[in-house]
Amino acid sequence: MADNETLECVTEHERILQEIESTDTACVGPTLRSIYDDQPNAHKRFMEKLDARIRNHDREIEKMCNFHHQGFVDAITELLKVRADAEKLMGQVTDTNRRLQDAGRDVTAQTEEVICCRIQQRNMATTVEKLQLCIPGDTGYCYLRDLIPAVEYYAALKTMEQLENVYIPRVSQYRFCQIMAENLPRLREEIKEISMSDLKDFLESIRKHSDKVGETAMRQAQQHRTFNSAVAKQVHTGHYSKPVYSLSGRTHTHISNGLLTDDDAGDEEEADEEVLTAQDLVDFSPVYRCLHIYTVLGDRETFENYYRKQRKKQARLVLQPQANMHETVEGYRRYFNQIVGFFVVEDHILHATRGLVTRVFTDELWNMALSKIIAVLRTHSSYCDDPDLVLELKNLIVICADTLQGYGFPVNRLFDLLFEVRDQYNETLLKKWAVVFREIFESDNYSPIPVETEEEYKLVTSRFPFHDPEIEKQDFPKKLPMSQSVPQIYIQVKEFIYASLKFSESLHRSSTEIDDMLRKSTNLLLTRTLSSCLQNLIKKPHIGLTELVQIIINTTHLEQACKYLEEFITNITNVSPETVHTTRLYGLSTFKDARHAAEGEIYTKLNQKIDEFIQLADYEWSMAESDGRASGYLMDLINFLRSTFQVFTHLPGKVAQTACMSACKHLSTSLMQMLLDTELKQISMGAIQQFNLDVMQCELFASSEPVPGFQGDTLQLAFIDLRQLLDLFMVWDWSTYLADYGQPNSKYLRVNPATALALLEKMKDTNKKNNIFSQFRKNDRDKQKLIETVVKQLRSLVNGMSS
Repeated sequence: MADNETLECVTEHERILQEIESTDTACVGPTLRSIYDDQPNAHKRFMEKLDARIRNHDREIEKMCNFHHQGFVDAITELLKVRADAEKLMGQVTDTNRRLQDAGRDVTAQTEEVICCRIQQRNMATTVEKLQLCIPGDTGYCYLRDLIPAVEYYAALKTMEQLENVYIPRVSQYRFCQIMAENLPRLREEIKEISMSDLKDFLESIRKHSDKVGETAMRQAQQHRTFNSAVAKQVHTGHYSKPVYSLSGRTHTHISNGLLTDDDAGDEEEADEEVLTAQDLVDFSPVYRCLHIYTVLGDRETFENYYRKQRKKQARLVLQPQANMHETVEGYRRYFNQIVGFFVVEDHILHATRGLVTRVFTDELWNMALSKIIAVLRTHSSYCDDPDLVLELKNLIVICADTLQGYGFPVNRLFDLLFEVRDQYNETLLKKWAVVFREIFESDNYSPIPVETEEEYKLVTSRFPFHDPEIEKQDFPKKLPMSQSVPQIYIQVKEFIYASLKFSESLHRSSTEIDDMLRKSTNLLLTRTLSSCLQNLIKKPHIGLTELVQIIINTTHLEQACKYLEEFITNITNVSPETVHTTRLYGLSTFKDARHAAEGEIYTKLNQKIDEFIQLADYEWSMAESDGRASGYLMDLINFLRSTFQVFTHLPGKVAQTACMSACKHLSTSLMQMLLDTELKQISMGAIQQFNLDVMQCELFASSEPVPGFQGDTLQLAFIDLRQLLDLFMVWDWSTYLADYGQPNSKYLRVNPATALALLEKMKDTNKKNNIFSQFRKNDRDKQKLIETVVKQLRSLVNGMSS
């Protein structure tokens, strides 16, 4: 055990010694501490081991010194020999250095002079170089200061860009260059503000001059359209000419002789005026200049947004009409001029600049404007009651649409609006012609047109298509059946067609469409306006039977003239009436309705006149016996009817017959009502006899055929109810009546039991009142009993009918 511990201790001490020899002195502490931390008395053994190691190293050093001692001695000997030579060499070098110093003193002085010259030359070259670097910047800055007052902003910005990117960075270390660099942003903002101010002035100017631009553009479009129409006519007639279009929209024509002709070939000044464009009327340089400036400054988007925003505001102002625009055509023209001018400018900006406005922006602006324009025109046109003004409005809409269509704007909605304006135009025409028709009717004398000479006859037939072989055979003077209003109405209808045709011009519609529009508007005139005027005329209280008869005759001739109106429209439009979709004129139904209304009014007025005569009746219902002659009021009535029915000779047969039958029936009914009047309490036999005489006169009038065409006793049948009733009372044939009642061949078939009962009770009351002593006379008592018996039987018949 002791040997093992000793061995380990020796090994450990060996390791520690190696570690001490191989490590740095600063790290020896921990190693030495490990010796003392070990077994007791271990440091003594380590010290012994250390001493042995030292002695071992001393022996090795001694051996090495003994080995190299001779070489060291030889080296010392050689050094001693070299020292003498070194001292000799040092002396020679010192002498040589002295001689060189003496020889180079002049050269050194000259060299210093040369160095000073070289330094001066270098400084001068540097100065020239720096000055050359500064000169472009200084020159550019001075040039820049001159460009701004000269309104050369784009060149000024380019100069700034060169100064900032090229010249100033080369000499940025100098103070004056730093001042210039500090001034450049301020100058740039100044240019920016000035250009924006110019743009604002431009926007204000263009707002004021839009109407002039629009007026010029619309005038050119109108001339272009007129030229195209002339070219179409020349091509149609075989003279071909080739149109030449200028960039301004002005149209010229090269004809066969090589000359250039305008609408007015001899007026060169007018031609020069007509080729004006938006560029000629408006200076767009502020827009271009401002756009370039903002583009160079890298703020183009701000400029585009500002321009578009301002133009939208101006568009809303342009689209806002004046309150009284609908009163004059100038108001509408100014409104359209401003709109067209606005969009002509926008179209120019769209094509002359790259991206300042886009097609999407202009389309959006146009759609907004189109909706506003349509709403404004709908509102203001509804206030207009002058057809000429509506026609002018239509022309302005067409020119506006053609102008903007030439610039690529869609205008279909404007042409659709024209259909609404056409309806408004037709309404104003109908109102105007309603006044014309009323004036014609009021001024008419409602009597046949007298014709004294053949010239007068030709004059009338030239105005109205009248042909009657029988009247043509008559000698002059003669009378035409219609009154003066007929040719006047016919002429006015043709004038209406012409006026309606004016609206169809320049609408780019086919002949079939124009024909359809003319026929529809003419139908409105006939079925609404003329028909209404006729109906109102017929209902007027001052229109008598004679006038009504003449109105019926007039409507008959106007009805016959409808086919000539259709031919008139066909000649205008060149559309065959056999075309499938051709609208027919409704004049036939219009005049038939008016004629039927007049006929009904004739019947009404005739009955009213009969009622007036009936009101004059003054029967003495208690008379003992009749006067032996008919009543005066009835004879007057019959004379009136005779004279009236003589006027009916010009009426169609059925009309006269119906009027006569209606009058007789009404007279019969009125007489029957007079007998059965509830206020009439008593009737004597004498009154019945007098009444019978009056009815006989009515029957004589009916049998005299006041109006030809009745067959047999047809007209007398109107009084058959009265006749049978009066016969029953005159003959006092109650037994026959009661026995044959209900039989189809009864003699008193038309006598109603209720009617007979009512009349019989009136006679019974009379007998009671007037014959107070009749009860003492046997005949009277028998008659009274008979009456009571008949009354009872009649009442039973009436009760049987009601049950």
